[in-house]
Amino acid sequence: MFPLPSVLFPRAALPLQVFERRYLTMVDEVLNTDRRFGVVLIERGSDVGGGDQRFSVGTIASVVRVGALDDGRLAVVAIGESRFRVVDWLPEEPYPAATIRDLDDDKPGPATEALLDRGRRAYRRALALASELGGSHGDPDPDLPDDPVAASWFLCDAAPIEQLDRQMLLETEGIDTRLAALIEALGTTAELLRGRLGPTSGPPDL
Repeated sequence: MFPLPSVLFPRAALPLQVFERRYLTMVDEVLNTDRRFGVVLIERGSDVGGGDQRFSVGTIASVVRVGALDDGRLAVVAIGESRFRVVDWLPEEPYPAATIRDLDDDKPGPATEALLDRGRRAYRRALALASELGGSHGDPDPDLPDDPVAASWFLCDAAPIEQLDRQMLLETEGIDTRLAALIEALGTTAELLRGRLGPTSGPPDL
């Protein structure tokens, strides 16, 4: 298990530079088994040396590339696969570990396509406002994957929202419910950004 200060969504890429001895040991074992490990968001504290508190819903990641750096660190790239819930945390030695329960896969419904369209427009509004403030440089008109589930996770990952909002989306059950929550989170972000720009500033609704 790899606790991090950021949320990993399914289908998203996770670049890591691994330097702590326990995680170097973990990566070595991962590479010699199924190349998979769990990622959870740190709720409070710092994972350096242990002692942090962690959220219980995370994402299974699969290593797709690894390379050694000159100073002994490892450069690792992993891809998020699916969500899980921690059942029990196990002893921390030689590295953090837990027993987990897989969470059900999403299934699109009749409202999914319309929600994806609204989500894309909410994303574009928030990104345009963030760009005016110099806080975001994402693609304002991304090519969403054809698969609705992959498209929903793409928007969640690209959205200019805080880590706690990202964790809330990760924990939300059901693609339509998650997209509705994403639209609401992006709307809140847009309102905050408009307030920083001033009452007569900011781009029109897209």
